[in-house]
Amino acid sequence: MKKNTHTNLLPKDGKAFYFGKIFSEKEASNYFDILLKTINWNNDVAVMFGKKIVTKRKVAWYGKREFEYTYSKITKKAQLWTPILIELKEKVEAKSGETFNSCLLNLYHTGSEGMSWHSDAEKDLKKDATIASLSFGAERKFAFKHKESKETIALFLQHGSLLTMEGSTQKHWLHRLPPTKKINSPRINLTFRTIAIP
Repeated sequence: MKKNTHTNLLPKDGKAFYFGKIFSEKEASNYFDILLKTINWNNDVAVMFGKKIVTKRKVAWYGKREFEYTYSKITKKAQLWTPILIELKEKVEAKSGETFNSCLLNLYHTGSEGMSWHSDAEKDLKKDATIASLSFGAERKFAFKHKESKETIALFLQHGSLLTMEGSTQKHWLHRLPPTKKINSPRINLTFRTIAIP
């Protein structure tokens, strides 16, 4: 396994590493354009307070097989990897030293679209497995908040950058992508994950 020489962003109860830009500006922009055009994007649906909510943000769920994945009380079935997603997965695996069998993609059209505080601890995910977050497009603020101490840590995710969340991070920390009126351009985020295979 590749040794990670990056500094842990979290002071306790988990590990998060920011690798910065792992692609050149030209490579990152090329991947952004291909993903925007070739991924089968759909508006996300969630059940909140018993009501079905359709988000402006669009999502796509891919994997090495037709995994089922449930979050926000909605079950999705994975589409099979595309060549570009396999290429990106292999690059992320080489950088992180981890392996992944699925990817949830998010398309935020403007800064007004974000994600509220949450943790990725669904029962379908392998326990304490690494989640690798790859960002293309608009640079956005990303924040962590400890579930007990409420301590917060924030950083900006650059175009073509990689962030990993490892170990017990999801158990002890929440994270979010706060909305902002300052950004009018889109962002694509790929979160490579490991679905637990029975």
